[in-house]
Amino acid sequence: MPEGHSIHRLALQFTAMFVGEELAVSSPQGRFAAGASQLDGHILVSAMASGKQLFLGFDNDLILRVHLGLYGAWTFGGDSTFSGFPSIGAPRRVDDAVGGTDAVQPPYAGPPAPVGAVRTRLVSGRGWADLRGPTACVVITAREEALALARLGPDPLREGSDPAAFVTRLRSSATPIGVQLMNQAVVAGIGNVYRAEVLFLQRINPWRPGKAVLESEALAVWEIAARLMQDGVREGRILTTTPSERNGQAAEAAPHYVYKRTGEPCRRCGTSIASADMAARTVYWCPECQRN
Repeated sequence: MPEGHSIHRLALQFTAMFVGEELAVSSPQGRFAAGASQLDGHILVSAMASGKQLFLGFDNDLILRVHLGLYGAWTFGGDSTFSGFPSIGAPRRVDDAVGGTDAVQPPYAGPPAPVGAVRTRLVSGRGWADLRGPTACVVITAREEALALARLGPDPLREGSDPAAFVTRLRSSATPIGVQLMNQAVVAGIGNVYRAEVLFLQRINPWRPGKAVLESEALAVWEIAARLMQDGVREGRILTTTPSERNGQAAEAAPHYVYKRTGEPCRRCGTSIASADMAARTVYWCPECQRN
């Protein structure tokens, strides 16, 4: 599932490409036809990410809420002024940016014919965006948006998010920290990759109860998550290892410390990385570096 950094990248791309533009909104697949008709012909005025959800606000006070889930993805294209990424979402891709003044592109003649099950298509005078396979794609009111945001925990990538709220929620429960970090009501935007990597870097065993996590440790978890996720927004991928700990390997070959490295040696101590089922997802950790 795309994690929070991908959704914040989407918000930035929609802001740069579509905010201030009147959009033709349609549902080539047909499943979102009623919702598309409510937004068609209106101006996009805002694009905001919170956790794993994207909120696109229109000038008629309606909001398009999108949760990509496991399979959702946006694809983009446009004229020579478009300098964004052609695909953001699942399945994960690392694409070079396209468009911009340095790119050689054919004259823009509008979006191509829809390919596959396009849930919704947004088209401006200079570009287009197609959404496929989301878990949620709904039109909501401002009040419903406020309720949806209230159900989410603080987002390390949102300016003004309160880390103290995360610390309080985490430490008020005996639920293992590895479970809580995946709970979007505790902290918004962290997924399976960031969970594993953040806990490794803070040397916390994923099975430790939240109540047993010190306040200073919880704050450090927040700060590490914020740093790694900011890197993810900038780089377009989750890269947590440092060059010195990749043993000469390229970043693409050694991007993580523990995630999906079951049985491989820890990059710091050499112990075999462990994994287990935790709340219907696989959690990874180093038994030596993360004893407690």
